Amino acid sequence: MQRRLVWGVFTLRLRPEYPVCGDLGLEGEGTAPRRSVLGSLRLMSLHLRVDRPSDGVVLLTLDNPAQRNAMSDEMTASWVEAVDELAGDRSVRAVVVTGEGSAFCSGGNTSWIASEPDASVDRLRTRMIAFYRAWLSIRRLEVPTIAAVNGPAIGAGLCVALACDLRYAASGAKLGAPFVKLGMHPGMAATHLLPEVVGEAHARDLLLTGRVVDAEEALRLGMVSRVMPAETFLDDVLEVAAGIAATAPVPSRYTTLALRTGGHRDLESALQWEALAQPVTLATEDLQEGIAAAQERRAPRFTGR
Repeated sequence: MQRRLVWGVFTLRLRPEYPVCGDLGLEGEGTAPRRSVLGSLRLMSLHLRVDRPSDGVVLLTLDNPAQRNAMSDEMTASWVEAVDELAGDRSVRAVVVTGEGSAFCSGGNTSWIASEPDASVDRLRTRMIAFYRAWLSIRRLEVPTIAAVNGPAIGAGLCVALACDLRYAASGAKLGAPFVKLGMHPGMAATHLLPEVVGEAHARDLLLTGRVVDAEEALRLGMVSRVMPAETFLDDVLEVAAGIAATAPVPSRYTTLALRTGGHRDLESALQWEALAQPVTLATEDLQEGIAAAQERRAPRFTGR
């Protein structure tokens, strides 16, 4: 059974597999939603903005600056809805995630944990695993995802960035997973994502000390691919995303999937994948267009066919 939040005459459906939304299942009047850039009507004011800054590029902005973009219940529900829509939209070729204001994301909203000191382990586990899966659903997307870390990315907020295929940091940004300093075990797949990105030794150092690093150290650790000037940061990242969106979408998707979760486990697995995936792309119209464009010294016009 679906729960729903009725906002004016429009309904945001909350799926039961994401029960983290707590008591949002109420009815009442409110502000009507704006038309979604994805082409359908949906609520756009629940701590998440969705924009299309250029062809094929979608920008998701975590929009809860008063709490440094903490993962509120409202933001979580909006995130799930946005990912659901993007997963079925074949016009999307790259997705960028960033934060409104001075922070990328300060992590989960732990106030509900502190307010339930007598909650059972089973109840807490049920809520947390739904919360993790809601945010890590970004890995359902088969297009390149980019975390534009404009400011502090802390705890679960860092994990969302780590779940993306690419990470760029603004100069001055801070990144860390200080779970142990808060008296809790790491969550949001931190014990998988951090070793996957920076290696086991650096992951142990960061998770066991709980220390937060600046953008330059994050670059040295391999946590981010580039550090860009804060003044032009989002424009610079969106330019990268536009460049990715301009490539042929079929090989872009296949390459994204091949590299996700650390790539293939051994050489033979890589060869077997590539021996199948490359012929798939050789049979596309986009291959002919790419070759013709190179010969004619012009920009290719890829259609995804």
